[in-house]
Amino acid sequence: MTSLTNTLKQLSALSQETRLLTFRALMAAGEDGMQAGAIAEHLDLAPNKLSGHLSILVNSGLVSVKRDGRHMIYRAEIEAVNQLLSMLVENCCHGRPEVCVPLAELRCLNC
Repeated sequence: MTSLTNTLKQLSALSQETRLLTFRALMAAGEDGMQAGAIAEHLDLAPNKLSGHLSILVNSGLVSVKRDGRHMIYRAEIEAVNQLLSMLVENCCHGRPEVCVPLAELRCLNC
């Protein structure tokens, strides 16, 4: 898969509200990840409504899933996130790093 195709797939996965909220929850959970039921509870969403969204996020490569006994643990893939952000900065700044300086100055408002 080309990097452009991969980038489009990842951005598309994040372009829907439930998926973006799910992804944010997984980023906040860190390496421990979250069980699907905990994500559904966190988002106040029926688990069966979440399943398709999780599949799309996993298929994009931004999220991984691992079985832990009877539970499925979902985690944000930090390396994939870093690659997506790097690609956006590299391509959107058009070789002019000064254009992207404000990105380096951003602070997490919800941290």
